[in-house]
Amino acid sequence: MNKPLLAALAALVITGAGSAPAVAAQADTAAPAGKSVAVKASAGAAAAPAVQAVNFAGTVSLSNCSGSLVRFPNSEADDPALVMSNGHCLETGFPAAGKVIVDQASTRTFGLLNASATRVATLRANKIAYATMTDTDVAIYQLTTTYAAIRSSYNISPLTLNDTHPVVGTAITVVSGYWKRTYACNVDGFAYRLKEGQWTWKDSVRYTSACQTIGGTSGSPVVDNATGNVVAVNNTGNEDGGRCTDNNPCEVDANGTVTVREGINYAQETYQIPACFGLDNKLDLSRSGCTLPKP
Repeated sequence: MNKPLLAALAALVITGAGSAPAVAAQADTAAPAGKSVAVKASAGAAAAPAVQAVNFAGTVSLSNCSGSLVRFPNSEADDPALVMSNGHCLETGFPAAGKVIVDQASTRTFGLLNASATRVATLRANKIAYATMTDTDVAIYQLTTTYAAIRSSYNISPLTLNDTHPVVGTAITVVSGYWKRTYACNVDGFAYRLKEGQWTWKDSVRYTSACQTIGGTSGSPVVDNATGNVVAVNNTGNEDGGRCTDNNPCEVDANGTVTVREGINYAQETYQIPACFGLDNKLDLSRSGCTLPKP
């Protein structure tokens, strides 16, 4: 995961932008944060779709991380709106390995950005619908308003979570609402297991080296440039070559072989999330096809 925001800011001052995510201070008015903990850390012809212009519309800034206003393929305009970030970005701190949070009250606020990264509104949660750092690193907040109301007031629509597995070579953009900055690269491959400190994530997205994400970018949506859909959530990177320690995740293959890739950053896939939400964007971990960890 990315280091805490204040640590990331200090590193930026001393050495320039770092490569791993960090968490920011816990206040919505705080200075921008880097990625969090060891985790850190966009239509044309059918044959060759035109690249969409990736911008900041629908992204959000948290007190310590980045995030995005999201919908599922079957979400409706009058459904309660949702915000996605990392589990390690929770206002309550990092969930321990094995812990899953469901329907926990929250009044957290998010700064909603328009296409040019101008903050146009403050959105508020009424609960954490789902959050964990086990198998994946994600937090889904339910807001006090609907997609239709946000669209009517601010002319901003949510980003759609793709419900199919990402593909190697896909051109992607990591869009940080915290830093109001984007990072462009490609999907380099997938880590069978990504281990960082006490946490282990499954089938993680590995970026090519061009995505040098920093602390505060944790929770940023990873956008498929060709479709505009979200394929992952940015969460961590190996900062200094450490082996499987906080801020230095390592890859572990199916045979147990460990690989350390210093300076390389990662994200957690999100295609499996839509299957766990039903009518009215209601979480239902017992739905057919839902593979998210359960409490």
